[in-house]
Amino acid sequence: MTLLLYLITILVWGSTWFGISCQLGAVPIDVSIFYRFVLASILLFAWCFTRKVNMKFSWKEHVLFVLLGVFQFSMNYLAAYEATCHISSGLNAIGFSMILVFNIINGSLFFKTRLTSSVFFGTLSGILGILIIFWPSIMSFDISNEGLMGILFSLLGALFASFGNIISAASQKKNIPVMQSNAYGMGYGALWLLLMIFITGDSFKFDMSFTYISSLVYLAIFGTIVAFGCYLTLLGRIGVSRAAYVHILTPVVALIISTLFEGFRWDLHIFTGVGLILLGNVIILTKRLPKIFTRGKPVLSSEEA
Repeated sequence: MTLLLYLITILVWGSTWFGISCQLGAVPIDVSIFYRFVLASILLFAWCFTRKVNMKFSWKEHVLFVLLGVFQFSMNYLAAYEATCHISSGLNAIGFSMILVFNIINGSLFFKTRLTSSVFFGTLSGILGILIIFWPSIMSFDISNEGLMGILFSLLGALFASFGNIISAASQKKNIPVMQSNAYGMGYGALWLLLMIFITGDSFKFDMSFTYISSLVYLAIFGTIVAFGCYLTLLGRIGVSRAAYVHILTPVVALIISTLFEGFRWDLHIFTGVGLILLGNVIILTKRLPKIFTRGKPVLSSEEA
């Protein structure tokens, strides 16, 4: 079941990059994100009421839902999208991959999670793989105010997402079901986005084209309800550090989709980077280090708290 949750999250989120590209155009970015989470929240509430699950929670639990909405379902998206206005998608992917590091730090601070050797080397291998894949973007990076602003927004998005991960893990430790938590969290996130839209003065445009509507529905149902449901459940099962590795693997899926539909060509550095990412994935999931790291004796790390 854990492996299935892992695979669904990676495959769906890896495909959402293509869906997001179909959202860019006449509709302001923050308005499109607002539409996405409003639709997802409504569908989740409908599902919860149809299943007659408990939807009554204390005000303290609603505080968690508000924080989840702000960090997981709004601010991290706004920051990540803003980053794309200043830097390439490759550099943005590198910046957002730092969520692994933030999750390790936050997991240690909030849950006293011990950094195991498998998490350390798996994370190191994955981040190195991402760096190699997007090496051309790094080499062409112009150290200017524009570029630094983009990196800052990218890292800020990763930090916000990490806080959202921690809040979701805390909710699950209080035995709050993921589906109900997500329904409220997405609703509160949409309200926060609505506030941001009023502050920025963006208009509520809507694109009636098939491409825009179909991509919006896909992002709301699969990219939001299904993927976040799987990911946050996974997070509660295997911990914030290991679950966050999906953010390293999703760019690989995105590259494969780009190869199929956009003619992307794989070079040696792409194969090398993907190989390191897959190696890190094996280390993270199996919690075993290759013999080269253990002088011939495989080490099984302890379970994450």
